[in-house]
Amino acid sequence: MSDRKRSTALALASALAAAAVLLAAPAAHADVVDVAYDCKTPIGDKSAVSPIDIKAVKEGGGYKLTMSFQKGVSSSPVELGKGAMSPSAVILVGGAEKASVPVSGASNPEAVPANTPIKITDLSGTYTPKKSGKVTFTAGVLTIKALGTTTTCTPGNSPKPSLEMDVTGAGSSGGSGGSGESEGTAEDTLPQTGPTDSALALGTLGATVLLTGAAGVLWLTRRGQRARS
Repeated sequence: MSDRKRSTALALASALAAAAVLLAAPAAHADVVDVAYDCKTPIGDKSAVSPIDIKAVKEGGGYKLTMSFQKGVSSSPVELGKGAMSPSAVILVGGAEKASVPVSGASNPEAVPANTPIKITDLSGTYTPKKSGKVTFTAGVLTIKALGTTTTCTPGNSPKPSLEMDVTGAGSSGGSGGSGESEGTAEDTLPQTGPTDSALALGTLGATVLLTGAAGVLWLTRRGQRARS
């Protein structure tokens, strides 16, 4: 193989490798985080630990956040009938901007026996970023309303973020997505998040530019060979 052909082949291989790196780059980082809740209940203080997962999905100009509890928290001294308990919480946004995103979910689909950890249904809400950049999503205060009472559970272990991702603020151009009103994307998978699509688009654009450059090298090489013949 001639030196020119070898150079062209190396240029093409480099373009493909660079495109692969762009496509493989993670759009977000997510973890299931143990949150130690300290709960103030009508019958005294209680505590419980639940792994928390937060997902973000791009929706229009914002992101839908979903907060999932993998274990029950708190309990009731009496049975809670179907639909008797109403949960809500706050997801704390940090990083490029500070915000609190309210999330809520359906009531308990089944009766909860007395003195049994209450399983919280998935809570969701909308986050619309005002600034662009990397943001984090962390579990905040959980509120449980049942039988006319209110239980407030506050994370007592300063949990780390469950999701970190790049977002594009309202009115910004370009960039990638994240998660509704100031709430997975993506998402980002790691849970499905908006930035995945943007990362793929960026990778495709990078691959197109690099491959076009390699094709130009090949065309110029062949043109030079024809000029000499």
